This record gives sequence, structure tokens and C-alpha cells, in this order.
Amino acid sequence: MSQQNNNYDENDIQVLEGLEAVRKRPGMYIGSTGSRGLHHLVYEIVDNSIDEALAGYCTEITVNILEGDIIEVSDNGRGIPVGIHPKEKISAATVVYTILHAGGKFGGGGYKVSGGLHGVGASVVNALSEWLELTVKDGEHIHFQRFERGNYSEQLKIIGDTKETGTSVKFKADGEIFEDTVYDYEVLLKRLREQAFLNAGIKIVFSDLRDSENIKSEVLHYEGGIRQFVEHIHTTRGLESMTEKVIYVSGTYEDSFAEIAMQYNDSYNEVILSFANNIHTVDGGSHETGFKNSLTKVINEYGKKFGLLKDGEKLTGDDVREGLTAIISVKLTECEFEGQTKGRLGNPEVKPFIEKLVSEKLMNYLDENPDVAKLIFEKSMAALRAREAAKRARENERNKAVFGKSPLPEKLADCAERDNRYTEIYIVEGDSAGGSAKMGRDRRYQAILSLWGKMLNVEKARIDRIYNNEKLLPVVTALGTSIGEDFDIEKLRYGKVIIMADADVDGAHIRTLLLTFFFRFMRPLISNGHIYIAQPPLFRVSRGKKLFYAFSDEERDKYISELADEDGNTSKVEVQRYKGLGEMDPEQLWETTMDPERRTIIKVEMEDAMRADEVFTILMGDKVEPRREFIEKNAKFAKNLDI
Repeated sequence: MSQQNNNYDENDIQVLEGLEAVRKRPGMYIGSTGSRGLHHLVYEIVDNSIDEALAGYCTEITVNILEGDIIEVSDNGRGIPVGIHPKEKISAATVVYTILHAGGKFGGGGYKVSGGLHGVGASVVNALSEWLELTVKDGEHIHFQRFERGNYSEQLKIIGDTKETGTSVKFKADGEIFEDTVYDYEVLLKRLREQAFLNAGIKIVFSDLRDSENIKSEVLHYEGGIRQFVEHIHTTRGLESMTEKVIYVSGTYEDSFAEIAMQYNDSYNEVILSFANNIHTVDGGSHETGFKNSLTKVINEYGKKFGLLKDGEKLTGDDVREGLTAIISVKLTECEFEGQTKGRLGNPEVKPFIEKLVSEKLMNYLDENPDVAKLIFEKSMAALRAREAAKRARENERNKAVFGKSPLPEKLADCAERDNRYTEIYIVEGDSAGGSAKMGRDRRYQAILSLWGKMLNVEKARIDRIYNNEKLLPVVTALGTSIGEDFDIEKLRYGKVIIMADADVDGAHIRTLLLTFFFRFMRPLISNGHIYIAQPPLFRVSRGKKLFYAFSDEERDKYISELADEDGNTSKVEVQRYKGLGEMDPEQLWETTMDPERRTIIKVEMEDAMRADEVFTILMGDKVEPRREFIEKNAKFAKNLDI
């Protein structure tokens, strides 16, 4: 993007409204007062520094987590204006940190392109901090001001002289607002690395200084920008790239800039991440739609041009995106976000801009690189053949139903209710546990589907193999939605799909295989909140007629103490460790794991599709090294693992 006029002063700061509601309703401004909201505070301050980089005035940002979970963000940009604001009659820097919707991003004079949430960040972070300290260097003086829960007793003051410019913000999140004020290094690292990829050349130095004996630090600096983003995804997931170089195209239209990096790998899954002004558009939008449309059109045109497609043959979007990793990044003067989570780009002019860019530049690339074009086309054709095979298998299943065979699986014990607002299905590991579940359930609304043995790892399989798999096809048939491009959530037969497996390593493996299947072929079930994991107890603790079920070692020990004699003797307390669901009789299974009044079930949520996607690829893929690294890094978080 072109640089802006360096005349960025107090006249560029526009005030829209006050700050009163932020502490009363923090969720309206940062999403939640949980972990996500806490980390959002850091993103807001960093985004202001990123905006300085986008405007051409900042090259380095330093982010530190200090002892006591204090955050410090510094940059070498121009420094927030410190002159007296013409309307508010206080320093412009004070205005930015105390008045909601005050910033240099509204009038078009301070910034041409900006991310963040349109300037609300600084004041919201200040309002939700126990204290915040602002230091501004303007090339002559060092200015300082301290705030406490958004208020200040002293105006911005000069505390020294300097020839440097930049802004430094240090703050402590307010424990009265947030459930927990401890930052997760990995969560912040992921976001900061993403920002460094999206803004080629900027340097972000991130350090965790909370433990002097275990200091962590990363320099995030990628001259290759989103090209390196694609390479990073392939490396961390253990994916084998099909081509030596990442394909990169970029272009401008009026004041808009777009860049796309893409590369195919040896998997069957697509990873497409889109961004608008550095904000991850998790629900896509006009830029992502434009890319997908144009990619499908280009690959089909290439096939026709060289006589590689037969008459009537046509590749679909799913065919051409199999095994594709792509990053789409647009920088716009004004982003229009849609949806409840503002995760979708709405700007209509972006779609034809992206379509034209991809259509022209990608076709040129394929013409100039015939070997790469051949690889891409052959992979797309293999996906088409698999899709056709899946269609034949699907039609065979439908024909069975037509000729009198039951469309429902043999091992399904269905429920009486048909309204999926009330129904639930337990997918149970093993015939023994399935038998207990069938006898213990409430037949009115609870269905049971027994599975046996380990199923297909769909991470390494195309859709055609699902229809030929005796372990997974019953799941597809029972749920009624079909899979892949035929998936229809309106046909879902059960509102809750509950995975019930043993609390051991084998059970965890089966849960992971099933979740991978749902993630790859029935993802809306997860995103719409239909998938759950049952939590069977680990122990039965009893003495005489007194009985407790324990779901952890700590709970077991607590119940043992409660059942001890007055002098602490526990010899009469019986403890049974459940090795599997099959050890419970129907009544016990109902009491502990299936009764809605007493059970514990965990909803599987898609908070971060990219992270879930990455974990599935690492855990279920072919490469050993990324899996080993993941397990070593996350072993400390594992609880109640019975090996």
C-alpha cells in the first residue's frame, strides 16, 4: 500500500461516543470475559501497531509478557499524537485511551487501511485493565500517562527527551472483570506469527519473561509473507508439498490490494484461510468466494484447452481444491463485515476483483509452468474419479432401500421419538457396552448404535472409501444427513450425537477417529453444536449401601475419605476401577453416563477451525515427527490417562 501523508496529528482524532458501558458489558466489546476476551486485549493493542506498519511508518513491534501477567507492547511508529485535541481540550493520546470510538481510523486522514475493530481497541483495553501506562516518543520528548480502570489523575506529561518515535503500552488486565488473567504463550504466539506472515517484512519480537529460569522468545520476521505462511502450514502439519515453489499472485484495484499464495500437498483435505485487513474472516466472504469460483473455472479451462477433459466432463470446486493450502489476503480502505461474529467479508466489489486477478495470473502461471499444471490437473482428476465412485456407492445404498432392505443399520436400536429437537444417539464402542446401553436407555428419545473394532482413518481416505466401509457407513446411514457435497443438516435424525467410548487409550483413539470423520465429512454437525462426548466415571467408591461414582483421581480420594471410619480407617471402603463401559450394568450406565439429570457430556465446539484442522492432520497423518513434537509439547495437559 502507498504511504500516507505524515501530517498525522490531533486533528485526525475524531470522537464518536463515550466509554461508560465498557466495564458494565465487556462482552459486547471483546466477546467474553474468559480466556478469549483476555487475549483479545493484547490483539487490540498490537493491531494499533500493525496499522502503523500498514501505513508505512513502523518496522518493529515488541510484545512481552512480564511477571504478574503484565503485557507490554512497543513499536517504532510515529507515536500517538500528543497535541491538544481541538474539541476535547485534552491530549489527543488521552482521548484515544479514554473515549470509545476515538482514533485516527475514521476520517481517512490518519490511516488508509486499518485492521483492529475500527479504533475502539485502546480505550476498551484501558477500561478493562486494573492499570495501564502509556509512553509516547514523538522525536523530541518522552510523554507518559498512567490510567487506573480507565481513569487518570494526571494529564499526559513530559518525562524526558528523545530523538526516537514510537508508542509503548503496558497494562494489567483487571481481575474484577476477567475469570482468569493468566496468558497462554502459545495462543499469543499463533496470532502474532499470523500477523507477521500477513505483513511481509515487519518484525515482531515476542517474549515470555514470567519465569526467569524458562524465558521463551521468538523473532517473527517473514520477508516472504504469505508464501512462508503456506510453507509453515505444510511443515507443522507434516504435509508433503507437490511442487517446489508456492504459487503467488497479487494485484491492485483502485485503493484495494490483494495477494494469494497457494500450494498443493499430498493430502485429500483443503486448508483455505482468508483475511481482510489482517482480520481472519473465518466464515469467508466475497474474497474467498471469488478465489474459489475463479480457481474452478481456470482448472476446467486448462483441461479443455489441452483436451484433457472429455466431452461433458467437469471438475467441481471440491475436486480442484483437494489437497490445496491457500492464503487469501486483501487490504481495503473500508471493510464491511457480516454475520453475528463479523467473520465474513461483505464488500461486493472484491469478488469480481479477485476473480479477474486469479483468472488472468493463474492461467498465465499454468501456461508457463506445464509440469506444475499437469500435477494439479491430475490430482483434480483423481478427486473427480473418487467422487464418481462415491456417487455409484451412494446409489447402490439407495437401491438396497428401494428393494426392501432396511435403510437403517442392523446394529441401530432406534428410539420412538422422531423430532430431532428431543432425540439423541449414543455411538457406543463394543457390543457389550452397546448391550448395556440398549437396556439402560430411555427408549422414547435415546437411540444406540454399537460399533466394534477400530474404524477407517479418514485423514488418509477419499469420500468413496466411506461408502465401502462397514464401520463408518452405519454412522452415515443412522444420522441420515449423508456426507460431503450431499450433506443436508435438515435430514439429521438426532439432535445430539454422543460419542461414548472407554476411558482408556483405545477409547481415546476411537473418539479421535470419529471426530476426524465428523470434522472432514460432516463438519456442520460440529459447527452447529450437535456432537458431544460422554464422560463415564473412572471409579465406583462404596461402603455398605453408600455409593459414589468418581470421574477423577481427586474425586475418588475425596469419596474414600468421606467413607472412612471416624478414626480415618479406609479398609472397608471398596474402590472399583472401570476398565470399560462393558463392566457397568444397565442401571449403572444410566445413572452415570446416560441420565440427562445426572450425566456429564462435553459439547465439541469449533472455536478455532484452523487449530482443530491442524491437530487432526498432525495426529492422524502419516508423518511421525510432527506427531511426536505435538505429543511431547502437550503431554503436560493430559489428565486421567490410564495406560
